[in-house]
Amino acid sequence: MKIILEKLKCIGCGSCVSVCPQYFELTEQGKSHLKGKKINFSDNNNEELEINDKKGCIQEAIEICPMQAIYWETQNAKRKTQNLS
Repeated sequence: MKIILEKLKCIGCGSCVSVCPQYFELTEQGKSHLKGKKINFSDNNNEELEINDKKGCIQEAIEICPMQAIYWETQNAKRKTQNLS
């Protein structure tokens, strides 16, 4: 599974960093950033991170993001969802 962060939607509120600091941090530009990410240059420079655990703080970050800029991608299908369960 991948977690996707749409950089263009991020407003830099820091909610994801507050609930999930092991995966998210704020950049010097004040935008959220996925730690250890890959950048998908063909998809608006979205950040992607392959992870095994779909629970925990990442799901909290998805739910708390006011811009819905964070979501799961599974099996080549983007899932913009508030709840993966």
